[in-house]
Amino acid sequence: MSAVRFLCRLAAGALAAAAAGCALQAPPTSTELQKEALPHTAVPPAWKAGGAAVEPVAGPWLASFKDPALSALVDEALTHNADLQGAAARVEQAGGYLKVASASLLPSLGVAATGSGASSNASGGLNGIWLNASLELDIWGRIRYGQAVAQAQSEAAQAGYAYARQSLAATVAKSWFLAIEAGLQRTIVQDMLASSETMLRLAQDRLRVGNGTELDVAAARASVGSYRDSLRQVEQAREQAVRALELLLGRYPAAELAVAPSLPAMPPPVPVGLPSALLERRPDVIAAERQVAIAFNRVGEAKAAQLPRISLTAGLSAISSDVIVLKDRDNPAWGVGGNLLAPLYQGGALKAQVEIRSAEQKQAVAAYASAGQRAFGEVENALAAENWLREREAILEAAVRDNERALELAKVQYRVGSTDLRAVEQRQLALYSTRMTLLGVQAERRAQRVNLHLALGGAFAEPAAVPVASR
Repeated sequence: MSAVRFLCRLAAGALAAAAAGCALQAPPTSTELQKEALPHTAVPPAWKAGGAAVEPVAGPWLASFKDPALSALVDEALTHNADLQGAAARVEQAGGYLKVASASLLPSLGVAATGSGASSNASGGLNGIWLNASLELDIWGRIRYGQAVAQAQSEAAQAGYAYARQSLAATVAKSWFLAIEAGLQRTIVQDMLASSETMLRLAQDRLRVGNGTELDVAAARASVGSYRDSLRQVEQAREQAVRALELLLGRYPAAELAVAPSLPAMPPPVPVGLPSALLERRPDVIAAERQVAIAFNRVGEAKAAQLPRISLTAGLSAISSDVIVLKDRDNPAWGVGGNLLAPLYQGGALKAQVEIRSAEQKQAVAAYASAGQRAFGEVENALAAENWLREREAILEAAVRDNERALELAKVQYRVGSTDLRAVEQRQLALYSTRMTLLGVQAERRAQRVNLHLALGGAFAEPAAVPVASR
């Protein structure tokens, strides 16, 4: 037992010696990284495209649409979407790598034993047990840099998972709006088809009483055929939209999902926060910042690999035999020692490895800059689009009312014979086009609101629990 206690004291001393080794250089902070990666990007005090108050970004945004069906679909996708399950598995994998890297800082213990069985002369053979311990003294920080790499990888995976959740929720919401829009398009085309069929019957009646022409009847019949074809097209588009949504939910794409009959009400404006806080809030940018930390620590790991490795070893053994005369000595026996492994010449491979890791760090900084600029651009575009779409919706609503009135007047004039069918068809086509455009703008407004929340990095729901991949 005294030997075991000695090994424990030896391990504790070795750990203290390793801790007293070279301190690790810390990766750049977020502020330092922004200055290095975005030296030409002057962040304004407020968003250029305007928007609501610059109060802190609020969440959860999913509830702002007040659509229980949409919330249920998002929950279903978060549970069954295969891509999200893969992201959760990557978080678990990164956590496992972190445990492996951390284990390298601790002593490794091993045991071997042998024992003899019965023999023909009824005497035993050799019996023994060997206990070995070893620990590499991380004087230069190579192992700790590796642990820091694994830690940053774990944090990057967690940030990536958070962004995957947000992106999935946003995609489900936009797909839901698209499916509703396709259903409403079908309703518009059905209304226009019914109106066109009414005009065909009127043209036929006018021809029968002698007030119409064959040309009017043929034109009305052609108009009916065109709307029937349009109806088939929007029905196909609706089925495709529903199937795409079902795939996000992990369902079989059977186009059997029940879709709401109308778009949810547009939520009120949301706080947009300060541009300066965006990069520290968005999970994808945080993941890019962690990639810089990974690359930075890998450079330190490569530099430390050029220096000697020093390890401490200790052993304890106990051997006995009934047939072999063992040398007179203490039993059990113990011993301590050390190993030194120094790279002398490897053809410049270790130096080249440092150069490779340094280039990877430059790539990670450039990728962070790209992610940051993309984040700023997405917020500005979403804010600008929301302003444009709101103005367009008001213009188109007035245009729909005017076209409806013009169509009714044209129908009255055709019935009394003061105009021909071509004028009615022109007004009908104008109304159809304006209604379809208005519907597209209304759906796009809601989609852009989702894009704005995603761009701002706002949470769609309460914080997620620790991810567990499906087994």
